[in-house]
Amino acid sequence: MHPTITRMQDVIAKGDDTRIAGLLAEDVRFLPPTYFATWTGREPVAAVLGHVGQVFSEFSYRRVMGSGTDWALEFQCKIGELDAIGVDLITLNDAGLIQTFEVVMRPYKSVGALREAMNARVMTDPRFLEYRKALS
Repeated sequence: MHPTITRMQDVIAKGDDTRIAGLLAEDVRFLPPTYFATWTGREPVAAVLGHVGQVFSEFSYRRVMGSGTDWALEFQCKIGELDAIGVDLITLNDAGLIQTFEVVMRPYKSVGALREAMNARVMTDPRFLEYRKALS
């Protein structure tokens, strides 16, 4: 298994955005399961993933599939009292850093709970006001 994928399994579950950032390419793209948009850039993506790590509980990876630069990591977790299953679709760049990170999840009710929890966290995190200004 690629060393970035091995480290990612430990770091993502802990929700520590300072450790997550070291795994990400400078121009990483993150496609969340909660809406059709893309977060771009190491700092904003690390912040989002850090919050996700705090929203999820009982998080664990069930299966890891892939080789080279393309990986799929199936996970299970809880969002509040709701169970969720998902897959992290990861593409690494030539330096072995995460270039693209896309998440697909089910069931619908759990994804809705994730969206609500993430919106509440983003609204109270001053970093996201800066990220929005930078995008404008």
